[in-house]
Amino acid sequence: MKRLAVYCGSATPADPRYVALAREVGEELAGRAIGVVYGGGKLGLMGALADGALAAGGEVIGVIPESMVKAEVANLACSELRVVQTMHERKQAFTDLADAFLTLPGGVGTMDEFWEAVSWAQLGYHAKPVGLLNAFGFYDGLIAFLRHMVAVGFVRPAHEGIVIAENELGALLQRMESYRPHQPIFRMKADEL
Repeated sequence: MKRLAVYCGSATPADPRYVALAREVGEELAGRAIGVVYGGGKLGLMGALADGALAAGGEVIGVIPESMVKAEVANLACSELRVVQTMHERKQAFTDLADAFLTLPGGVGTMDEFWEAVSWAQLGYHAKPVGLLNAFGFYDGLIAFLRHMVAVGFVRPAHEGIVIAENELGALLQRMESYRPHQPIFRMKADEL
């Protein structure tokens, strides 16, 4: 993995562990010579992620809609800042530029990006690993919900391993590196669906 699309919140939660985590992830990825592709913002976890990676000498590519640049939230310190028109273009750029996806704690926008990466993997639009960093148990409920979707039958057995979840970054990156793509829906026959 040479580049990761990293999804995380633009908010700054009251608990300082989240911002510290984002900065540490940026530093760790740079230390492993893994570039960061992210939402291009300077606020919250997004800004901390970019700051950590840049301070450690890493590559940081921001992809941000023009409307957010006009709102003055763009991180102009990025190695490269790509300005797009729509959120759809932004998410497509994440997929095009990255070898894998890493989701840190975040809100609705983070979940939108995460679920699109999962859905596109399931369908076969990409065959890249989708990692979920469950720091501080933030995603315990989501992981339980994923298991529930599998148990009920809304997620096929062939796709239950798409989301790779770990509590620690090192273990997560190791599992993502060894990920083997599953059989996507586009390659399944009707009786397998």
